[in-house]
Amino acid sequence: MADSAFFCTLSHEGVLAVIGNDASKFLQGQLTCNLNYLSDTRSSLGARCTQKGRMQSSFRIVLEPQGCFLAMARELVEPQLADLKKYAVFSKSKLTDDSANWVRFGLNQADAVLENLGIPLPADTDSVARANGLIAIRVSEGRAELWAPVEQTDALRQHLQAQLVEADLNQWLLGQIRAGIGQVMPQTRELFIPQMLNLQAVGGVSFKKGCYTGQEIVARMQYLGKLKRRLYRLSLGANNAVPEPGTPLFSPTHNSSVGEVVIAAQAQDSIELLGVLTAEAAEAGDIHVGDVQGPELLLLDLPYQLDRDREIQR
Repeated sequence: MADSAFFCTLSHEGVLAVIGNDASKFLQGQLTCNLNYLSDTRSSLGARCTQKGRMQSSFRIVLEPQGCFLAMARELVEPQLADLKKYAVFSKSKLTDDSANWVRFGLNQADAVLENLGIPLPADTDSVARANGLIAIRVSEGRAELWAPVEQTDALRQHLQAQLVEADLNQWLLGQIRAGIGQVMPQTRELFIPQMLNLQAVGGVSFKKGCYTGQEIVARMQYLGKLKRRLYRLSLGANNAVPEPGTPLFSPTHNSSVGEVVIAAQAQDSIELLGVLTAEAAEAGDIHVGDVQGPELLLLDLPYQLDRDREIQR
């Protein structure tokens, strides 16, 4: 179903709102992405890091008339709010959990439905279109998010149900995995630096924007090329349980974990996942989930190439 037309509710994520005259200026010094690249028609992936460059959250950020919205794993909204508020004391910005004010749907292969709603969405990843209070965002090829004020929930759901199959969240996550887009979940908070999730390869890190929290570590990792772990796409047999984020990955030639599961989903005849692995373990190819005797994983291709020279131009 991940390749067919469907919609689902993005119940696993919440929305953090930063509103006020200084919202973009404040966030520019806090996030990995460059807010100067955002517009009414352009969104971005991004991350908020600790001083040591570890990701507290990853998100998609969208401009709104008075500030910004950041969509991230629902359980991370409150801790991320608490951290950002410490730095917003002298900023003319108000930070709130805005999750209850929005309903968000994931749409797969459903551009015609968006057009019927009066929101033709460009094919370019990160593009944004708006109409009648709705926001549509292209998150990868053939996949879009549709945001609506919560009071439009019932009418919008009925409209979608009349034209599309309603799928469960697993199908949406499977599409995200195949697009190679990692995500910080509660179990992996402060575990990865952005390059471990290939965030710089999908436009979520700017190396030209100047200082932000954790910037020195992130930049050093990019320019000095000392990254030992990065994101890979893998699969295992369908008769296994879907591993949770943070589940350790092992290689029999090592005495300790060589990586962790980032996100995983059930496919038709397998389980697919994104995992952070050491390059050495990935090259060896003998990787197991859970423990050294656990199910064996197979490496799959990602839909993009890592290119340090191109990435540092962002």
